[in-house]
Amino acid sequence: MHGFPQLGVGISYRPLWRQEVLVHRVHLDCLEVIAEHYLRGLPEKLTELDQLGAAFPLISHGIGLSFGTDMPLDAAHLRQIAQLVERIQPAWFSEHIAFTRVPGWNIGHLASLPFTHAAVDAVCRNIRRWRETLGVPLCLENIAYMVALPGDLTEAQFLTEVVEREDCGLLLDLHNVYTNAMNHGYDAAEFLTSLPLHRVVQIHLSGGHDEDGYRIDSHSTPTPEPVWELFRFTASRTPINAVIIEWDVQLPAFEVMQHEVERARAILRGKDHDVVRHADSLDAAVY
Repeated sequence: MHGFPQLGVGISYRPLWRQEVLVHRVHLDCLEVIAEHYLRGLPEKLTELDQLGAAFPLISHGIGLSFGTDMPLDAAHLRQIAQLVERIQPAWFSEHIAFTRVPGWNIGHLASLPFTHAAVDAVCRNIRRWRETLGVPLCLENIAYMVALPGDLTEAQFLTEVVEREDCGLLLDLHNVYTNAMNHGYDAAEFLTSLPLHRVVQIHLSGGHDEDGYRIDSHSTPTPEPVWELFRFTASRTPINAVIIEWDVQLPAFEVMQHEVERARAILRGKDHDVVRHADSLDAAVY
């Protein structure tokens, strides 16, 4: 999209990798940082943030603003986010099309919205409230969901309504697409073709696991081959400004993350076959 810089390929930062991230900075183009990890203003966390910002372009990624709640964004949380944005000057801020709270109650996870026009209206109202407070561009992410709530729109129609109406970027999480396709029985490639791919600014790549007949978006394993295929499919159809590899639990050796970054970068260049040939040597490092 116009106005979004090209940031390349990086990882979602975790403190365990701090030294390796800085030592191997030439192998990473950018970093994504979880906004809520830095909102308390602890000196050591702010020093860490400044150190990362001096070495990389940073993308700030939120997990708690709850754009889908049909009430105004939490004012105190929004002020803290504004202070963080002012400090690191990200090219854009990203959040989820989901809700994490209802009046008087923090749900504690990303919950799916019903795919309705009323829910679209609620998200759009909060996007406008965001813009009244922060000027940084906004990208919104599709989530994985276990339960599909009744609605008068498809998921693709719902996402399209939000990003087109409010002129937002789309953070397209491809493992979430794969997870939903597996759990809800639809074709992932057909789903992608029904999205406004020209709105895609950023891609998330990650892995998960299968449990009791369901695909779980656990961010605990390497990106599986079907998700790499979805990435090739998407990259062949639209420019992508940034690709971020996510891994949250059972963190692997850093060289595994480097391999994922190299493969994503090679796919963007249409030259990933050589990278794939060396993947077997990293299997032991994953665990």
